[in-house]
Amino acid sequence: MKDPTLNIQPRAMDVSGETAFTYLALARKLSREGKRIISFGIGQPDYVTPAHIREEAKRALDEGFTGYTETAGIPELREAIAWYLNSRYRADVDPDEVIVTTGAKTAIFVAMAAYVRPGDEVIVIDPAYYAYAQAAKLFGGKPVLVPLRFEPDVGFRLDMEELRRSISERTRMIAVNSPHNPTGNIIPRDQIEEIYDLARKHNIIILSDEIYDNFLYEPQKFKSFLELPDWRSHLVYVNGFSKTFSMTGWRLGYLVVRKEVIPKMLDLAVTVYSCATSFAQRGAVAAIKGSWEAVYEMIEEFKRRAEVLYRVLSESEYIEAYKPEGAFYMFPRVSKFLKKTGMSAEELVKYLLYEHGVLTLPGSAFSEREWDHIRFSFATKMNNIIEGGKIVVEALRGYKRMS
Repeated sequence: MKDPTLNIQPRAMDVSGETAFTYLALARKLSREGKRIISFGIGQPDYVTPAHIREEAKRALDEGFTGYTETAGIPELREAIAWYLNSRYRADVDPDEVIVTTGAKTAIFVAMAAYVRPGDEVIVIDPAYYAYAQAAKLFGGKPVLVPLRFEPDVGFRLDMEELRRSISERTRMIAVNSPHNPTGNIIPRDQIEEIYDLARKHNIIILSDEIYDNFLYEPQKFKSFLELPDWRSHLVYVNGFSKTFSMTGWRLGYLVVRKEVIPKMLDLAVTVYSCATSFAQRGAVAAIKGSWEAVYEMIEEFKRRAEVLYRVLSESEYIEAYKPEGAFYMFPRVSKFLKKTGMSAEELVKYLLYEHGVLTLPGSAFSEREWDHIRFSFATKMNNIIEGGKIVVEALRGYKRMS
């Protein structure tokens, strides 16, 4: 008889972890062994949290603000979040429609827990951040993948006809991430409206993860679902502080949902995490209400990095590069190299890491389908982008000469 502690329930067995961290662990192991690694792997800004945010958190600590807070978050932070969203999107968000979470990932988890039932289908625009599909499976849902279409030199586009065909009577939710991880795509304004029209027609919930909403290199293309006048009918909105304010380690996110369901959402939230860290919330108030100068400077730098990475990778006959429209990722196709060598994307990533000291991530880290693409995060210094990009280009050419 199997020990009961080995008998994990089937839904948990179906859930897979974030593959990206597996590759990051390999890279760190090589670093500890003395090998220099240029990392395009991690999805976090390479900037320190701005000083005024850190100072406010330290001030909160010095004042002894270290206890539990309201599960929904301190009132000052919920008011600041509502103020920000209303100032930017004219969304008429009430502070009582905001729940502060321990990162955007927790907000996704709480939203799925509230709405996804066994047998429900959750449409995931693929490739995608892994949490949407995994959280859906944990609650008995079935992820339905709608693949983005890749166009060389252009990037990725959502096929609305494919999305329509994927809707069934079991569809409960559509997970939308724009700007998009891992592709850097922005879903155009007209498609945002079309997706919401589909939600109305089929009585579907939209889970909109807009965590990269300030990393816009073609801002005229971006539209938030909060800009729609009747967003409360079909929207659960997710965002956070990790990317915009380079606060990844602070673990602060938030969700916005209509007021009527907030009490049940809070029941779920308090069961999972009680509340977000008290002094981190004070820092987040300073993030929103204080100077954004450092944020704007960072985004301009990331825009330059996107241009440089595109220029460097475009020198390769084996890499189909494009300019990202937002976020800080590029997901170029490498099918020519894979076909020539017989490698998989996973094998290519390991070849670049072990033989050339450059970390990228394979398409399989973002999908349950096979993608002949690898992801570059350009959240690293410009000299690393230039050097690492050139190493990748030459590594692929060098492999050609050896074969």
